[in-house]
Order: sequence, then C-alpha cells, then structure tokens
Amino acid sequence: MIDEAGNSISLPVIEANGVYKIFGRKPERAIERVRSGATREDLREDGLTAAVIDASFDVSEGEIFVVMGLSGSGKSTLIRMVNGLLMPTAGSMNVGGHDITKLATKELRQVRREKVSMVFQHFALLPHRTVGENAAYGLKVQGLNRADRERKADEALEMVGLGGWGGSLPGELSGGMRQRVGLARALAAETDVMLMDEAFSALDPLIRREMQDQLVELQHQLGKTILFITHDLNEAMRLGDRIAMMREGRIVQIGTAEQILNDPANDYVAQFVQDVDRTRVLTAAAIMEPAVAVLGSGQGPRAAHKLMRENQTSTLMVVDRDRHLRGVVHENDVAEAVRAGADNLTGLLRSAVTVRLETVVADLFTAAAESPAALAVVDDEGRLRGVIARVTLLNALGDPTMTVEHTGPEREVVR
Repeated sequence: MIDEAGNSISLPVIEANGVYKIFGRKPERAIERVRSGATREDLREDGLTAAVIDASFDVSEGEIFVVMGLSGSGKSTLIRMVNGLLMPTAGSMNVGGHDITKLATKELRQVRREKVSMVFQHFALLPHRTVGENAAYGLKVQGLNRADRERKADEALEMVGLGGWGGSLPGELSGGMRQRVGLARALAAETDVMLMDEAFSALDPLIRREMQDQLVELQHQLGKTILFITHDLNEAMRLGDRIAMMREGRIVQIGTAEQILNDPANDYVAQFVQDVDRTRVLTAAAIMEPAVAVLGSGQGPRAAHKLMRENQTSTLMVVDRDRHLRGVVHENDVAEAVRAGADNLTGLLRSAVTVRLETVVADLFTAAAESPAALAVVDDEGRLRGVIARVTLLNALGDPTMTVEHTGPEREVVR
C-alpha cells in the first residue's frame, strides 16, 4: 500500500478491532451492558462469561507479539479467535488481509491451511506417525505431493536440531524434542503467521530457555510473524518485540518490555513487573545517554583539550565524518600533546570499550569494569550511538523512578 506521499506502508498481518467474546445465551445482548459498565461478575450472575472485552491490537510483519496474562485473563480465547477456532461476539479480526469473521467455512479453512500454523502447549503430535510424518502433516493437509512434503519436513527438522530423527516415533523423544517437532511442523507449513499458545510452558526450565533461544534464532533467520501466548512475564519480556498485558478479558497495556517495565499503565501492571530482573530486560539502547561531546578524527589535541574543559570530562570519543567510532582520547595524553605542540591525534587514540545497542544490562558490568572511560554504544555499522557511564549503569539497577541529571556526556549527578 502507498500513502499520499508515495511511501510504502506495511499493513498489519494481524489486526483486531474492538473484539469481544462472550459465552452463554444471547451473548450479543450483553455487549451493550459491558460497554455501559457491567463487570464480569455482573454477567456471570446471568450465566454469561465475558472472556475477551474490547480487545484491539495489531501485529506487524516479522514481529513477535506476546499476549501475556494470568489464567482466566482471556489470552487463549483471544488466540483462538485469530485462527477462527472461535468467532468473536463483536468486532473484527483480520489475518493476512482477510476478515475471518466474514469468511465462509471453506475460505476460513483455506486461510488456516495457507496463512496460519499453530504450536500447542502439549505438542499435539500424532503418536503412531513418525517424527517426519508429524512434521509434514500440515503439508499433507495442504495437498502437497509426498516427495515435496518429505523434503520440506526434513529441512524444518534440521532447522530445529532434529536432523536424522525423522524415522522415530514421538514416544521415543523427550518433551523438549517433541516440542521441537511441533515447531518444525509449523515451520514446514511455510505460513506467514505462527500462533504459539503456551508453547513452552510444559517444559522444564532449562529446556524452556533453550526453546526460547531457538525461537529467537529462527525468527532472525526466517522473519515469521509470531503471536505468542504466555503467563510467564520473564518469557514475555525475553521474546516479545511488543507485549500486550491482559487482565480479566481486557488488554490493559501494549508496549515494548522496556516501556512496560519503566512506564506501567496502572497499579496492576506495576505490581506485576516489580520483581522482574531489570538487568535481563533493559538494554544498552534503553539506558545510554547521547554522546554530545565527541571529537572529529581530523581535529587535534588543542581542540580536544578545549572540548574537555567545556564539557568537564576527562575522556572524549573520537569519530570520523560518518560517526564511525575510531577510539577514545584521555585528558593526560591530550594535555601532554598540547604541551609538546602536537597538531594531530597520532599516538593519542586508545581503543574504546564498545557494546551493542541490544546488549542487556546484565552483560555490561564486566565491560564497564574494564573501561576507564564510559562504554561506547555502537550500531551494526560501528557508528557511535551513545555512551554509558558507570553511574548510569548503577542507576539502572536501582529505583526506576530515580532521575539522572547530566552535566556532560560522562559527568553525572544521581538524584
């Protein structure tokens, strides 16, 4: 789609608008009651169950969108409306450009076969079929010939680390391996959308983390659009590009892990995130400060000395015209070069300790301990994007409401 300025616009792959799901007799009549303020308890007295209430969200192409909530929050009902296993009582649900609430049964089946694959909590494998046959099952439903579906199933099993296991039966595999088969089946189907309903919650903690790692790795390789359901906040924050927090049928906040952690929408969300290990969620990009005082690689010691005095800092990052980081200079070296009458930075540049934008805070401490200067945060091209002084790093561990006053790029006063 092209906007008025001629720019390409990426439409959401999944889009829910004002979705309700109410179970019971004549649920449509309950919609106005809910809109007028009736609670779940009010409806329950009349034999109605409001599972999902006025849910709106969108999922972009290639995004991992996590819906997180406790048991009974409505998250599993929501994902079943995405693939048409349940129809909304009100609202619209678009998947791949199709409003599934308006599709005929045959069209809905086609969308499920070609657009959406699903990974379940309890594997949902066929016990008397081999691992390869299970991985190829979705392709068989699509009508693909045997040779092609076996080839694609083998490729998918290889991707999830189960190459060579195609002839085994599910009962011969561990729980983690069986879940990998379920993931391979979803990948083999080559659908645009993957729905994962508590996919890793039945696994032991160590295996669960391995599966999370593998999902992130596969996502980097394949760029699937993933809607992931979980009750585990740490899992949500580890996997989700964005997270929708649900409570009693309603989505109470949508945001990145950092947004939810640092700016909870209400007391419920704040209480939910209070025990989260911030160092495993916040990244260098979230806590870095702008590198305001930087020195061009073509400038000399006198310019460096002047910039240091003006910004009350003992080190300066040195960059080229494209802001690629070239190193760091220190106050003592600069002062000596000025006294010696040097007119360039030859011999002054030291290696800067660099970290990536996506590096989590927990992995910054060793680097900070090794660096006399602030950490330099760089992007994939090696361009300087920001700096992290030690006081900023320490502040990230403390009270999230604490503010930091910056009097220079590396001189800070914690308040």
